[in-house]
This record gives sequence, C-alpha cells and structure tokens, in this order.
Amino acid sequence: MAFHAISKRHPPRLPAHLLSPADLATENERLHEENAQLRQAVTSHATIDQAMGAVVVLGRIAPEEAWRVLRDVSQHTNTKLRVVAEHILRFAQGDALPDPELNQLRQALSRYEIRSRADRPDR
Repeated sequence: MAFHAISKRHPPRLPAHLLSPADLATENERLHEENAQLRQAVTSHATIDQAMGAVVVLGRIAPEEAWRVLRDVSQHTNTKLRVVAEHILRFAQGDALPDPELNQLRQALSRYEIRSRADRPDR
C-alpha cells in the first residue's frame, strides 16, 4: 500500500512522492506535534483575549492599551504573556497577583490611563 505526502515538507508532485513506512511514521508524529502546538496557541490566545478584557475593565482603558499593559507586565517581570494573562484572570476573580506583576500592572495602568485621558475630548 502506498501513501502520498500531503504536507509542507513533502508537497504533492507529479508523479506523487511516496512515503516509506518510516517516513510516514515521522510525518505522522510531526503532524501530531504541530496539532498540539496549534491547540496550545488557540488556548493561549483565548486566555490573553480574556485577560485584555479584564484589564480594560480594571483600568478603564481602551483594548489597545490593555494589550500594551499585558505586554509591559510580561516584559518587565520576565514572565510569559500567557502566564501573566492567567494570573490577571485569577486576580480579576479575587486571587492575589504576584507582587512583581501587581507593581508592574499598577505602573502600566497609570501610564496608559494617562494616555487614554489625553486622547479623550473634554466633556
């Protein structure tokens, strides 16, 4: 039985490139790993989007500023963005935020709140 390559590494050609059983097993493993990475990315993006919403509410800032706040907290605490987002979601539900992240969150919210106020027309 012959199997045809259907991936980026082995695009179909005329005549079709046939995979050996070993190549097929390697390709199958690669596709499973890629699938797991894509699932993780989708989950991370959802978590980050939810944390942005929490920051919008907590800081009364625009969503663009919320993204910058998360990014700043992540960079200044040397913590992965996904992890910061998870911590902020728990914080929004009443849990404690690690002190370095809390300090950076306050500083970033102050910076971006001032910017947001400056961009708003006087009422």
